[in-house]
Amino acid sequence: MTLLTLPVGMDSTMASDPVLSFDRFRIDSARGHLYDASGPIPLTPKALSLLEYLAARPGRLVKKAELLEAIWPGVFVADGALKVCIREIRRALGDDAHAPRYIETAHRRGYRFVADVSLSTGDTDSPRPAPVAETAGVTPGPVQYARSGDVNIAYQVCGNGPVDLVFVMGWVSHLEYFWKEPSFARFLSRLASFSRLILFDKRGTGLSDPVSDLPTLEQRMDDVRAVLDAVGSRRAVLLGVSEGGPMCSLFAATHPAQTEALIMIGTYARRLRAADYPWAPTREQREEFFRDIVEQWGGPVGIGDRAPSVADDPAFREWWASFLRMGASPAAAIALTRMNADIDVTKILPTIGVPTLVLHRTGDRTLLVDEGRYVASLIPDAEFVELPGDDHLPFVGDQDALLDEIDRFLSNARTRTHGDRVLKTLLCAEIDEAGAIGRPQGLLLERLRMLASEQAPRFGGTDVPASEDHVFAMFDGPARAIRCACAIRDLAGACGVKARLGLHTGECEVVAGAPHGVVVTVGSRVAALAKPSEILVTRTVVDLVAGSGLQFVDRGSHALATDVEDWHVFAVR
Repeated sequence: MTLLTLPVGMDSTMASDPVLSFDRFRIDSARGHLYDASGPIPLTPKALSLLEYLAARPGRLVKKAELLEAIWPGVFVADGALKVCIREIRRALGDDAHAPRYIETAHRRGYRFVADVSLSTGDTDSPRPAPVAETAGVTPGPVQYARSGDVNIAYQVCGNGPVDLVFVMGWVSHLEYFWKEPSFARFLSRLASFSRLILFDKRGTGLSDPVSDLPTLEQRMDDVRAVLDAVGSRRAVLLGVSEGGPMCSLFAATHPAQTEALIMIGTYARRLRAADYPWAPTREQREEFFRDIVEQWGGPVGIGDRAPSVADDPAFREWWASFLRMGASPAAAIALTRMNADIDVTKILPTIGVPTLVLHRTGDRTLLVDEGRYVASLIPDAEFVELPGDDHLPFVGDQDALLDEIDRFLSNARTRTHGDRVLKTLLCAEIDEAGAIGRPQGLLLERLRMLASEQAPRFGGTDVPASEDHVFAMFDGPARAIRCACAIRDLAGACGVKARLGLHTGECEVVAGAPHGVVVTVGSRVAALAKPSEILVTRTVVDLVAGSGLQFVDRGSHALATDVEDWHVFAVR
């Protein structure tokens, strides 16, 4: 048996492009893969790290406590996690727990690697540079978890710059696999060189909890708030890539006091073609992409459009395929893509009041540059910068051009202040006069006001001072507002009170806890259009609740305010 001698304080993961070989297998640290003669062998990142840690210490009994600290630093994990990883490794190696050739179990104590191991410094056939995160003085922080409702959100912090920067990756994500691709590690390291960089996996992807229901934009917005609270951040810059842009837009409009600035790279306003948005794919084209996911997930899905400059690079193709597999299951990927197809933040963009930068590459094949221009044109005083290149992924191609613009923008944006206007969803309720004949309307309205006061906090909202004939409640998210409206309607009906309810999401100024502006006018007029015990909402509300499971019935167009000729209205089914 060969014992490996590594420099003091260095393990196999810290060596320069180390390759550990045993029997017919080899572990390539630079690529982050286990190989045999037939090619790469699938292993989850934690299982691979565990195998690498044990193989670098052949013949030595490694205790469970040491392994838990090495593989899950700073995170409490039960012993069962080790057993799960060991089982996975044994399946990959074809090892037998009862007659082990590679990993021996010391009951209740730990594990020992029993095969002969040799160490080399790299694969000369296809070398890959070490991630820049190690050479640039930026070390990825430990993966930690923030609680968002009943979901655990995985996050990571690195760098100690003067501004907090939240990076929101598009589509799927995986914190640990970010750093396994050198170009991505370099991109993140540069961001962390001038910020305190905050990374997280969206619910249902990567290391965050899987979810059974589609996440809505407002749930993802809540996840960002949970992470910011966990890291003690009061204000942050939001950087959204691709589908991360709409979510960051909604957050910036809803929580301007917590948003220092907004940056979007290769983003969009909506994901389905419309007469006033001709750049997006048709629903038929989206369905074709859903079929591609079903048939090709496990491989480098979409790499030709997202990273054409490296689409033929075997190492990058391998990383991209692994990143997608680790980021989401095929079903989760399709669910997320379907939700994204129904998003429309067109009406939200004009309400953004924080400094905004929109970056887009001229030849982006996934999202056309016209979409970036359109997004920037709707945001007051937004800066649009068009850069050469065909890649959609920001860390592929000339990433320095993007990073230079971000660095420049942040240097100037921090001197600007935001206004007092915020994005809110307003619930307006009124008594059906025809159903109140012979009953004091004042008492019925008071009963309705009490119901709103009781129910609004249950759904994350606040009740606001009522007018002579209306009851109001205010929410950060439209899906919660709709569910609160359903609860108020049902409870009022049980008391014999028939109410008409209307909801609208818009920009307003909040003074002494009460909203002022067009949102109040529109909300009141929508309520007046409702039938007894009916809930009506505007198109803006419908566009923001994609993935919520809520269903609507078209109630046509109506004149609700002077600034817009026709407002489309829908009834909650």
